Amino acid sequence: MQNTITMKAKLLPVLIFASLSAGTLSANAWAATPPKTLVVVQTLDDIASLDPAESNELSSIQTVPSLYQRLIQANRDNPAKIDAVLAESWQGDAANKTLTVKLRPNAKFSSGNPVRPEDVIFSYTRAVTLNKSPAFILNVLGWEADNVASHLKKIDDHTLQLTWTANVSPDVALNILSTPIASIVDEKTVTPNSKKGDFGNEWLKMHSAGSGPFKMRVYQPHQAIVLDANPLSNDAPKIANIIIKNVPDPASRRLLIQQGDADIARGLGADQTSALQNQAGINVMSIPSAEQNYLAFNTGNTANPLLANPALWEAARYLVDYKGITQDLLKGQYFVHQSFLPVGFNGALENNPFSFDPAKAKAILEKAGIKNAAFTLDVENKAPFITVAQSIQASFAQGGVKVDLLPAAGSQVYARVRARQHQAAIRMWLPDYFDAHSNASAFAYNDNKGSTVAWLNGWKIPELSQQTLAAVAEADSAKRLDMYTKMQQELQRSSPYVFIDQAKTQVVLRDNVKGYQQGLNADMVYYDRVTK
Repeated sequence: MQNTITMKAKLLPVLIFASLSAGTLSANAWAATPPKTLVVVQTLDDIASLDPAESNELSSIQTVPSLYQRLIQANRDNPAKIDAVLAESWQGDAANKTLTVKLRPNAKFSSGNPVRPEDVIFSYTRAVTLNKSPAFILNVLGWEADNVASHLKKIDDHTLQLTWTANVSPDVALNILSTPIASIVDEKTVTPNSKKGDFGNEWLKMHSAGSGPFKMRVYQPHQAIVLDANPLSNDAPKIANIIIKNVPDPASRRLLIQQGDADIARGLGADQTSALQNQAGINVMSIPSAEQNYLAFNTGNTANPLLANPALWEAARYLVDYKGITQDLLKGQYFVHQSFLPVGFNGALENNPFSFDPAKAKAILEKAGIKNAAFTLDVENKAPFITVAQSIQASFAQGGVKVDLLPAAGSQVYARVRARQHQAAIRMWLPDYFDAHSNASAFAYNDNKGSTVAWLNGWKIPELSQQTLAAVAEADSAKRLDMYTKMQQELQRSSPYVFIDQAKTQVVLRDNVKGYQQGLNADMVYYDRVTK
């Protein structure tokens, strides 16, 4: 059996590239990893499109930054800072809700076309007008299909002005413009490929028109992506090609990296990764991720009034076995974190005031007159969620609280939570953009209109909601930071959420691969400095 698996794994590079369209690299060239080609194995099955105006799945968000640049992007070493990329400089005016941006004079797309203010205006206009799944990020600025054009103005050949209507500070605007949907595309390349007013969307699903360190050679859905170096990029890469192969099975990915048939492997899971920890020729990178797991109580579920009792929320904080979950069950792929801003975000609280203490929890419940406490817990029937839920069931029992698990497919759990039918749920959260407002507007805001986490869990918080709106509008960075600090402290003190852990993304590399970087958010994947 082992020999059969090994043979299949060794054949995989040949089989995949034999199936690529004519004009790509020959199959025989890829029987092993060549010195100037990086071979990455992961799943690509989640990709719906590689158009930056549409990309919103993990694998596409990881790929788009290699093909496109934004005016500004998070610093790869310190994501709390913003770097100029296609922009040379910018000036914010909080009073007039204006950003004036000067472009780098020599910036070029992979086509050789210069990067112009017209390209920026085209890129933002098409992203908002197409209104694909990530468009809501630009909508935060008040940009909609019927008004976005009026907010974008060319000043001269290298300068443009951006305005917005929403009550947000220039800092928030900058963070939004540093997200993948704000990628700049080459208007002169895209427009001839537009069909039926789609702004080239259908064409860009499979092609590229950016200024990033790489350009698309070929994309075969569910098979592979082949990228070539873009020598015209200001981030011109050190490696000539990247081949990203779709290998859905984690065990197969492990074999390929173990045997040297791949240079980088993603998404192996705790068991596969731990098996490679001490293997010769293998380097396992653990990188903090902004992904967080939390327990939420639906305070609006009238079938179980206990859920709205703050004493239950307080007791629950001492009934989670944080260390057992992160260290023993999830094998270090997560670390304890008990605040709604992930570590790495400006102002994130890194204190963890709660620990597993059933006696203290019992005392809290007894003081509140709560007896025979019980609730049902909706959870996705897959790791890490079901693992966390099973631990919670066992640890809450030690505090006299009965938890009945309701495991189901992710789509079913999501539907029940969206319909507010749950009593409690284990959920995951990833920020949509690199700003505290992305998480604050979810956990500390409920206007009874939008489907925020607070609304989904029936938590009525008019004062906190006002504080959230005040924080996003605050132009003074220090004052804004202080507002988010106090907000986190308040939610730690009393809220229907128990923040459990934060993820570490584990990436497995052959030990000859140098210069690979990955950051806090999903789009912070950097191949341009890789050598092997």
